Amino acid sequence: MEKLEEKENVKENFDFVDTIRCISMMGIVFEHTSSVETGIYKSTFDTLVETSLIQSFKFSTIAFFLIGGILINHKFQEYSAGQYLKNRFKKTINPWLFWLFVYIVLMCVDRYVAYLRGGDTIIVTNFFGYVWHLFGFGLFYTPSWFVLNFLICICILLAFKRYLYSWIFGTILGLISITYSLNLYHDWFIASHSTALFGFVFYLWLGVIINKNFELVMGYIRRISWPVIILLVVVTFGLAISESWILIKIKALDAYNTLRITNILYSLAMFALLLKIGKIKLLHKLEPRQTTFGIYLVHFVIIVRLMPLIFQPLKLNYAKYSVWLNSGIHLLTFIAVYGISFGLVQLIRKTRYRWTIGL
Repeated sequence: MEKLEEKENVKENFDFVDTIRCISMMGIVFEHTSSVETGIYKSTFDTLVETSLIQSFKFSTIAFFLIGGILINHKFQEYSAGQYLKNRFKKTINPWLFWLFVYIVLMCVDRYVAYLRGGDTIIVTNFFGYVWHLFGFGLFYTPSWFVLNFLICICILLAFKRYLYSWIFGTILGLISITYSLNLYHDWFIASHSTALFGFVFYLWLGVIINKNFELVMGYIRRISWPVIILLVVVTFGLAISESWILIKIKALDAYNTLRITNILYSLAMFALLLKIGKIKLLHKLEPRQTTFGIYLVHFVIIVRLMPLIFQPLKLNYAKYSVWLNSGIHLLTFIAVYGISFGLVQLIRKTRYRWTIGL
């Protein structure tokens, strides 16, 4: 009887996780489809609109690490560190390398076509150097970073598995994350969130703790009234916008960095709200458990190679457009990228190449 109840609880966990997974993936794609440079608007109101639009989905990355921790807690107990990593790497590394390879090949083809048309000659004069540059850029400065970062975070937790449920261990991880937050103002090291290899371990650990104390956590969330939790989201959203405004004013390199202290608070508030909402049946029709990883792998290739083929001939000048026109372009780009990614993943699922999307 107890085992049956445990299985039902796990199933319930997957239900709410799939909802958060789907919303977070939409948010991540939405973030990555923005083409407007930070701080291009002279008007305070226009900057506020742009910042609000970007900030709305900035909870997505931290939410993904949280649900990752929730999902791996049981696995950590069922498998040895070696077994777990072997299974994880088999399902993750090969698809990740495949799409990174696709990105490099497409970029090389693009440069070769440019060379044939009289463009730069780097593809023929320094081929291996150019490929190495593409690999490094794809690894650290495209959405591809998330996969390797996530695996590194898992390895860190496994290395300290003995202290997995230790609050002292969690505090240390939290302080590391806050160090990245403070670095935005001091530039001690590269500030981009895509190079924050150790800044997200805390949220994976926090997901593990949430899973371990799930009923207790949900008990607290259920007792919070809807007006209070919505107010909490609104207040932290406003604080996150304010911090981005400050970072824009001081010309920080990454004013919308995910690891801003205020964005961490906003992400946690949004995660609590999503936990309180629970399963959204409409989103489950998109089959997030089967499509999310594939969408993540595919969408960055579409952004860096397909979208330029569409937008470059249009010669869009975002700096001269209104914030409303730029926001409309952003929304349309998101719909196109997410729709194409989702459709491509659904097609791949029906072939023997399902492994390329982690299935």
